[in-house]
Amino acid sequence: MAVPSPFSGFLSPAERAAHGRNARGRAPRGSHGSFKESRNRPDPVDVIERQSATRLPELVPIRYGRMLESPFRFYRGAAAVMAADLGPAPDTGLTVQLCGDAHLLNFRLLASPERRLVFDINDFDETFAGPFEWDVKRLAASFAVAGRANGFALDEQDDAVRACVAAYRRRMREFAGMRTLDIWYAQDDADRLRELMASSLDAEARRRTTEATRRARTRTHLQAFAKLTRVTPEGRRIAGDPPLVTPLRDLLDDPSTEEKALRQVLDGYARSLSSERRHLLGRYHLVDVARKVVGVGSVGTRCWIVLLLGRDDDDPLLLQAKEAQESVLAPYTDGERFDNQGRRVVAGQRLIQTTSDILLGWTHAVGLDGRPRDFYVRQLRDWKGIARPETMDPGLLRLFARLCGAGLARAHARSGDPVAIAAYLGRGDRFDRALTGFAQDYADRNERDFEALGAAVRSGRVHARTA
Repeated sequence: MAVPSPFSGFLSPAERAAHGRNARGRAPRGSHGSFKESRNRPDPVDVIERQSATRLPELVPIRYGRMLESPFRFYRGAAAVMAADLGPAPDTGLTVQLCGDAHLLNFRLLASPERRLVFDINDFDETFAGPFEWDVKRLAASFAVAGRANGFALDEQDDAVRACVAAYRRRMREFAGMRTLDIWYAQDDADRLRELMASSLDAEARRRTTEATRRARTRTHLQAFAKLTRVTPEGRRIAGDPPLVTPLRDLLDDPSTEEKALRQVLDGYARSLSSERRHLLGRYHLVDVARKVVGVGSVGTRCWIVLLLGRDDDDPLLLQAKEAQESVLAPYTDGERFDNQGRRVVAGQRLIQTTSDILLGWTHAVGLDGRPRDFYVRQLRDWKGIARPETMDPGLLRLFARLCGAGLARAHARSGDPVAIAAYLGRGDRFDRALTGFAQDYADRNERDFEALGAAVRSGRVHARTA
């Protein structure tokens, strides 16, 4: 694949701003104020079933079971449905590297390589280049869906959506006036979170945020090691908890042949790392492997946890090798095509995230079914703090919406043109108000799609199970 020159052209700030304002002719800001279904809108269950056809069939019912727990859980698993809804509609043409699944639970506290706690996007399975507003719409609608799940009044739901979009717009205007390297170095670390908390008059919000940062620092790889492994006569091994965690030794009659293949997988992954990180990985040796069920929308994709040990049994490294399939956005954009979907995920993550896992890499491997598949690899857990929207009151949800909106703007400013996007959005709240209408419309649509999946299960069209 040819690498384009980074010096492909130059536009002045005034020309970039004009480009952004001109995009209003292509997609007026008010046009985002509702969700209008296309006449040929596909059946949402068909969309989900097509995606499930590429998954492990024995795990697909778990995916449906998780999606049917609530409309919010359905929303988390229905990125492909929303991509099919957004793709045919007119867009701004203002391209960024999209997260692709920017709902509120994909923003969380993470550890930087310097061991600082930062707030950032965490999921990049669907990352792809596309119009910036697709991410903003998915994030905004997630707050309406979450607010409904909590029983909030309509105005409380709308307040959270507006807070999210307004924070995005204002942060993007800040980036439009910043130097290029300053944008690249910008972080939402613990210091910035404390500043935002100080601006809040809600003492409970400040207390809970402080507690969340404390808990995140306890979610280390050593905690995961203690939870997921046990001592056996052969030493530390991954503990089985089928179907959620199934050691490789329990999946195959002769694991030795697959172990050889997995070593080749790790060798391929190691080649994707920089030389010093490849050297670090070489200090460990492979001990055990298990298949793991993860997430909601990801259930059924091949996902492995890999246990490696360094000096002794108390020196562990846990990696997650997760299958990377084509982004749900790919059919609707002209973004760059990759020869390896794991590489797509890693490239997108490194572009969007201010600080990525030092052991993030990709590989290509033949699965247990004999078919070649792409994977990306990262540490299983490292200082991750996950939001719990079901425990939030309206004020805390609104504050979290501000954090997510501002964080998304930072991600987009790294890969897109903040001057053009800020010019498109403008100084007023027209876009904010428009997205509030869209979010409510899409939350309605999401509830109907949730009911459609439930009806499909009741009719026997698809099967669901809890796990």
